[in-house]
Amino acid sequence: MATRQHSTAYQSYYERSEADNLTPLATYLLRLIHLKRTNLCVSADVTTSNALLRLAEEVGDHICILKTHADIIADFNDKTIRGLNELSRRKKFLVFEDRKFGDIGNTVQLQYTGGSLAIVRWAPIVNAHIFPGAAVITSLAEAASKAITSYNTSVSTDISASPAPSRAGSGPGEEAESEPENEDDDDEDGDDDTDEEPEVDDGRNGRKQSVVSVSTTISTKTEAISPTPQLKPSLSRGSTEEDDEEDEDEDMLKSQLEALGPPPFYRSLLLLAQMSSEANFFTPEYTAACVREARNNRDFVMGFIAQRGLNSEPGDNFITMTPGVQKAAGGDGKGQQYNTPRKVVTEQGADVIIVGRGILNAGDRRKEALEYRKQGWLAYEERLRAGRSRRTGR
Repeated sequence: MATRQHSTAYQSYYERSEADNLTPLATYLLRLIHLKRTNLCVSADVTTSNALLRLAEEVGDHICILKTHADIIADFNDKTIRGLNELSRRKKFLVFEDRKFGDIGNTVQLQYTGGSLAIVRWAPIVNAHIFPGAAVITSLAEAASKAITSYNTSVSTDISASPAPSRAGSGPGEEAESEPENEDDDDEDGDDDTDEEPEVDDGRNGRKQSVVSVSTTISTKTEAISPTPQLKPSLSRGSTEEDDEEDEDEDMLKSQLEALGPPPFYRSLLLLAQMSSEANFFTPEYTAACVREARNNRDFVMGFIAQRGLNSEPGDNFITMTPGVQKAAGGDGKGQQYNTPRKVVTEQGADVIIVGRGILNAGDRRKEALEYRKQGWLAYEERLRAGRSRRTGR
């Protein structure tokens, strides 16, 4: 056990979710982890949409996050996004696109919102380097905010045609529909624009003019983001480490997850503060700068990709996700260094373990994901027990 741990290392996921210094998505994630009893993230390093969706189906019940690399999927398209969204809703996990943004502000905004991937549309969590400076954070936050505004705005257009009266008629032509009065409503504002355009009458057959009416309605919600999910008292499972997973009531778990509801339509950022590769150039000064900028942008930054928990000040409650996790320590000969779930969670204070090839290369990936889920959770429970012993002096 590391000699020094922040107080959050000894709090349960549920206790941490009660704090008010979290983004709405971080609150949701901590409560999802607590209810689902898994701190496992699987890294979906696959190259086709079918392989991605098949993996999500196999491991989805045992994970809290699926980490994607959309740019290595040869046939990534809208169908892939729809399938991923359906699976994440049904299996109850969040999607984290491991894009590692690292450019000037305008460029990262375009990468985030546009192109063939349009990441902001489907990935609640993304990550970034801060080598270009802190503007990468504020630029991504601005792009996410605009995406939310777009999500909360709907536009509908109605087109209708009707014959106009004869030019010899005694009465005036039918009046276009008047614009509805604006209602003072907190949730919706309506704006109608009606254009009338007569068809050209060439005078050869005496046809009557017809009126084409185009009506456009723009509706907006005043809510900038979805509300922070409220965890009902019945969802609090108390001391999670005392529950026996084998005796868990699956129907109760299902109802608890349903009561938690869908994640808020909100985007959050992880800062790439440390890496698991050998001889990388992430200096302690760079890591410290990541923590400093996270504190300056708590409304958007939810945590870090790092090899250990980086909370150090009393107000810190960031979530740390650690890649390079396998059941045995070692390396892959290509620079990757592996640590065990116990090492990163119990000793280093990480919150979420990220496992790739340890599950992807398994003969039974569902079974292997369950095994990593158990090991990650046992490491978390051991950390909580160490915290209780520390408080009581035993």
